[in-house]
Amino acid sequence: MDLEGKVAIVTGAASGIGLSSARLFAREGAKVVLADIDVEQGQAAAEAVGRDGGDALFVPTDVADPAACERLVEAALGRYGRLDCACNNAGISGELHPLAEMSIANWDRVIMVNLSSVFYCMKYQIPAMLKSQGGGAIVNVSSILGRVGFANACAYAAAKHGVLGVTENAALEYGAQGIRANVVGPGFISTPMIAGLEQDPQTKAELVSRHPIGRLGRPEEVAELVVWLCSDKSSFVTGAYYPVDGGYLAR
Repeated sequence: MDLEGKVAIVTGAASGIGLSSARLFAREGAKVVLADIDVEQGQAAAEAVGRDGGDALFVPTDVADPAACERLVEAALGRYGRLDCACNNAGISGELHPLAEMSIANWDRVIMVNLSSVFYCMKYQIPAMLKSQGGGAIVNVSSILGRVGFANACAYAAAKHGVLGVTENAALEYGAQGIRANVVGPGFISTPMIAGLEQDPQTKAELVSRHPIGRLGRPEEVAELVVWLCSDKSSFVTGAYYPVDGGYLAR
């Protein structure tokens, strides 16, 4: 168990990649603090981790609120006394419209939830890691759209590109102090976020065709990389972007 005794925060943990990551953190021995704006599903997720034998705490969190991100870190320290790892995964897809037709409200919301939240979380996670453990590992979940555009998803692509910049800066600024920060870039993963797209056979076939591996990804496949990047097995890895995309970017 590579993370025995360590403490990990996972945002957007009520479902999808976040839930899979939380469960894998727990299986690897970590105590897990699950954060999500969906209280009912978040509590159910923490209970699921507990049924698997893990030690889990759910903290209702709107990551678009910096004060809530601070309270999340305080809750982790209050319960477990330390913070070793964080997976900043929470995000929304937003509207699908060409740039000139996209609402300003959508732009603001998507940037806030998908990009500003990563800054907010790291702003409080990094000092907590340094103070309690003298270092730590952070994995921020971007997307393949953190490297390429996608028609009608301007705000989402811009936010996910920004996650790379924030993470690379953290790696530069805190690497010598023992903080490692990396990014994973999932392709299209079968999660609630894209459930609506998958329901239309033609749309799903189009998405699958963009992945040379011939299928969409599973949340567990992203979680494996997230947890590896938080373990000592990746001790010389920081400031890096890892696609988990079935070959999407290789097309």
